[in-house]
Amino acid sequence: MRVESAVTAITWLPAEALEGIPNVPLELAIAHYDDPPPERIGDLEQLRREDAFREANELRAWIRVEGGEIVGHGHSGRGVAGFPRFELGPRQIAFPGVELPMLQPTPEVGDGWVRFVQTAGGKVGVPAPRRVEGKPYVHIGSIVAWTTVQLTIYANGLSEHALVASSPFPAHWVYDSRGVLAEQAGLTSISDWLGDTPWGRDESTEVDEAVEHELARILLRSGERLPRRRLEPGETLVRQGDAGAELFLLLGGALEVEVDGEVVAELGTGALVGERALLEGGRRTATLRASSHCRVAVVGGERLNREKLAELSLGHRREQRR
Repeated sequence: MRVESAVTAITWLPAEALEGIPNVPLELAIAHYDDPPPERIGDLEQLRREDAFREANELRAWIRVEGGEIVGHGHSGRGVAGFPRFELGPRQIAFPGVELPMLQPTPEVGDGWVRFVQTAGGKVGVPAPRRVEGKPYVHIGSIVAWTTVQLTIYANGLSEHALVASSPFPAHWVYDSRGVLAEQAGLTSISDWLGDTPWGRDESTEVDEAVEHELARILLRSGERLPRRRLEPGETLVRQGDAGAELFLLLGGALEVEVDGEVVAELGTGALVGERALLEGGRRTATLRASSHCRVAVVGGERLNREKLAELSLGHRREQRR
């Protein structure tokens, strides 16, 4: 006898979460909030195409039972990262959605049961501002959201699921093997997003490499590794008013954003900058200067997939209709 079961966690951004973002002098390309997920889910890919969630963690597993004993087991799973699309103004910054490597430890086998665990998550395209102590501006970095789900299947044909850990922000809804909503968790205060992740700190090398790989997959015609630049504190990346021919992704460190001679914000890991000048043949709308040691991936305009870049930059207008 083969016994199958599943558990799925969906991470989404409630409307009230946006109310927790402090007023900042730089507009944020936060895309839109999400409608609450349905009480029953079906096709995750369809929900993703509709831009209905930030990320999903789907774990499917099975055991084979003969004579009341478990004689085999297996599991499959996937993390599904949404890709929020943005309506960017001249002073807005985009943070792409990025799927991080899925974590699947070896299943635990007990007397009459097998327990499966899976962690999935990524950068969910939501920039989170926080005040910089002693300075009159804010630091803006991309959120890493994640869930760890657990599925236990028993030889008698029953199964149990649980959300055993998750990022504190944003909301996570958990669905059973039938796709029915079974549990709700997570916070709606954006101030609680900071902290460790299962992949290490948000600024870890593994996170940086995943961000770079995803950008290459989305924007380039090939999946090649991107050239990098290193900036010393105080070094300028681009100047306001200059013509722009490159797109930049901040892999590590922080960049100060200066508009008309005034520092208005600080950007953290994951910020994607420079696409407006490339798409519209315009000039840089701000000066970007390293406030710490920085690592930056550089994409020349001639190497870009312009259709994909335009999709990122133009996107949905749903947030304007609400």
